[in-house]
Amino acid sequence: MSVLLEMSMFPTDKSESKSKEVSEVIKVIRDSGANYQLTSMATIIETNTIGEAFSLAEKCYLKLEELGCNRVYATLKFDIRKGHENRLKNKIATVESYIGEVSK
Repeated sequence: MSVLLEMSMFPTDKSESKSKEVSEVIKVIRDSGANYQLTSMATIIETNTIGEAFSLAEKCYLKLEELGCNRVYATLKFDIRKGHENRLKNKIATVESYIGEVSK
């Protein structure tokens, strides 16, 4: 199974810039060993189960709580597909097979 989670999570009770706190969230994701892709608006993470995805989201929240964040905004979107894996890369490769390279 492949669970793609698109997640954005950041504190709303800190400064205008969120990069310091977001960097700490990304460290949690990186250290989890899950495949992920950071974008300018969210991070896309691939796990094997929905439980792993929820657990990772919780760990990210707990990191922000540890940093003293009292209010956190998060969006979570899932694409769950049985019988597939490595979709973080394969979905892009499929589009590129039709139109060529899509990223610079």
